[in-house]
Amino acid sequence: MSLPLSLRLYRAAAAGLEPFAPLLLARRAKAGKEDGARLHERLGRPTLPRPAGRLVWLHGASVGESLSILPLVERLRAERPDVAVLVTSGTVTSARLLARRLPPGAIHQFLPVDTPGGARRFLDHWRPDLAVFVESELWPNLLLTAKDRGVRLALVSAKLSDRSYAGWQARPFAAWRLFSGFDLILAQDGRAADRLTSLGGTVAGEADLKFGSAPLPADAATLASLRVRLGDRPLLLAASTHPGEDEIVLAAWSALADRPRLVIVPRHPDRGPAVAALASAAGATASLRSRDPDDLAEVIVADTLGELGLWYRLAGLAVVAGSLVPGIGGHNPLEPARLDCPIVSGPHVENWLTAYADLRAAGGVPFADAAVLGERLAALLAAPPALEAQAARARAFVAARDAEARAGLDRILELLA
Repeated sequence: MSLPLSLRLYRAAAAGLEPFAPLLLARRAKAGKEDGARLHERLGRPTLPRPAGRLVWLHGASVGESLSILPLVERLRAERPDVAVLVTSGTVTSARLLARRLPPGAIHQFLPVDTPGGARRFLDHWRPDLAVFVESELWPNLLLTAKDRGVRLALVSAKLSDRSYAGWQARPFAAWRLFSGFDLILAQDGRAADRLTSLGGTVAGEADLKFGSAPLPADAATLASLRVRLGDRPLLLAASTHPGEDEIVLAAWSALADRPRLVIVPRHPDRGPAVAALASAAGATASLRSRDPDDLAEVIVADTLGELGLWYRLAGLAVVAGSLVPGIGGHNPLEPARLDCPIVSGPHVENWLTAYADLRAAGGVPFADAAVLGERLAALLAAPPALEAQAARARAFVAARDAEARAGLDRILELLA
């Protein structure tokens, strides 16, 4: 079947840029946006051997999408140990996190840049039987080449932003060619299902892979030790903060009459020293957990990976960041809900609109912008029974949706039958 003109032009442009890919990747590596030691993977040249037998390839672009894949990876390893699992992602942070969280037997690689040669080399080496893409990560050369080779394709937890949807609507033949090629599409919600259907996809149901995950892990010994050492003083958590949000949180915390201990977990751990400097400038004692995990200052900057589950278990209230300034879109409110941690969020939650809307309807999350965050925190911290009730409502809502998502995972596993 011939390609639509827009896809032929895309393929030609990608092929023309392919000789320059090593230089562009090297520049990104110098800026910290690529792993310099693994640039060969981004060029479709893996060095790890392909395991024998059948192989499932799962792709999530960044941290959130990669984490949403983990329940499926864990089920595959548990229920189908005869099937090898390859997980790809596109960011350095996601690679570091997956290195800690992937179960034994699962392989991580960086996704190759979407050039014809990169796609061909990647698929020549790994030869997947099934490819599962999460949300809206659609790379035409990889998808079309995989389809031509008989790889079964699934698009799960699928969604399209307004901009992406408008772009595909302007290229209806290209959209139909890509979306009709999926053997299974599970939309994130009804709105996404309608959009995908209008572009030529056959939507088999809804399954949001942000649900269905196990609770974030925490080291039991560290948790028990911190519970004793932190004592009875309340703990306020600011989870996954970005530049501009630390200042907002510190200002709101400084205005509280009875200040709890504050833990700030920056989304990118390398920002830890800068966040600690902001806390010191605000007149607080501050410590960096990466340097001295035993220093329990007024403000603890938890600039470590993989410990968010620890702090959600310890906090009496968490500010889920990424939502206090525009342009980020919010972070995962389901993780604290699973751990009975009450939360408050800022208003900028575009990436989690449906989850936040449902949680708010269930009475599980209040909102506060920068101007009123201090007042909202004071009111919430002054009413522990109300906070416990809020957390219980959120936990019940998420538990029900988690069960639905696990049923969606069954549909994906059926593609291996």
